[in-house]
Amino acid sequence: MPDEVLNNISHRRYNPLTGSWLLVSPHRTKRPWQGAQETPSKNTLPEYDPKCYLCPGNKRAQGDNNPHYKNTFAFVNDYSAVKEEQQDYHPETNKNDVASLLLQARPVTGRCYVLTFSAKHDTTLADMTAEEIVPVINTWTRIYATHLSPSHPLKEQAKHVLETIPQNPDGEVEPPKHQLKNMQIFENKGAAMGCSNPHPHCQIWTTSTLPEEPGKELVNMGTYKRDNGRHLLGDYVKLELEKKERVVWQNDSFVVVCPWWALWPFEVLIISKRHVRALVDLDDKERLHFAEAVQEVARRYDNLFETNFPYSSGIHQAPLDCTEEEAETSWFHMHFYPPLLRSATVKKFLVGYELMAEPQRDITPEQAAAKLRDCGGELYRKSLE
Repeated sequence: MPDEVLNNISHRRYNPLTGSWLLVSPHRTKRPWQGAQETPSKNTLPEYDPKCYLCPGNKRAQGDNNPHYKNTFAFVNDYSAVKEEQQDYHPETNKNDVASLLLQARPVTGRCYVLTFSAKHDTTLADMTAEEIVPVINTWTRIYATHLSPSHPLKEQAKHVLETIPQNPDGEVEPPKHQLKNMQIFENKGAAMGCSNPHPHCQIWTTSTLPEEPGKELVNMGTYKRDNGRHLLGDYVKLELEKKERVVWQNDSFVVVCPWWALWPFEVLIISKRHVRALVDLDDKERLHFAEAVQEVARRYDNLFETNFPYSSGIHQAPLDCTEEEAETSWFHMHFYPPLLRSATVKKFLVGYELMAEPQRDITPEQAAAKLRDCGGELYRKSLE
């Protein structure tokens, strides 16, 4: 553990990726596994649902029919948050005009995709093997490569990916009409995280602007590299592997940790051990290793409270359009933010102090990592079937 006193006193921890602080109150939950003992939940979904707009062969909300795909299927979201074409808007800022200073807005264009993980309606990443997850990662990689700027520092890696990773006719998307800045790959799993369809899928939003979270990370990683001559996450990986206090699992290419600065009770990071700037830097073996890491996280989450564990996850990597310095500053990693705290029904809410002052957590990341380390092995649902 870190300094033993931190187990018993309230303290703040620094997040070097975002430059922010959070309050930790370990004394509030001496035994974080208290609370109701839940009955293990079974999967009651059918393998195919004729009413699901993501199942193979079904009609979607806007009337298009899905192909009879086998694993991944990608399409432009029928209800995209951003669109490629819209009315122009170019407001002027005048320092003598208070309204133009305080009521600012900027246009954002882009394209949003939906990508299924499997043709089976009743499966999740926790149920899938690493080998079954690899096609998902291959599709993420091809879509990212397709959207890279022609002048991108990783353009040769992207070209190699498009030549060597086999095409999936149901997982291919057309290049955007205009060059976009960023690609955010993310999954919302479970109704608790706002997921409206249980069919296993993620979303990919590509935008003409760099969003707040990856933008803050890029700035702070850049500052760290200029000040220290080393990579922030590179140093952090070495530190965590030495201390082992927050390491949940690792293989040759990736490490899973409950980060020092974690906000959510069982928040984890999957971080590449070597300097990987984006998906296109990974080779075949590393993509399998990444799939293993994703599967380990998803399965351990489900085993923790023997439930279909909700979370939001997302990949941060080099922007689609960036400088050489920004690409070299980037370090590939994946966030998992799960809301469950003490059981399948007790959730962490960001309310009150968290909204008005700063984020706060009770259980320490070290305690969370220990619990997740103990949740390996076969997925609990298999013994209920």
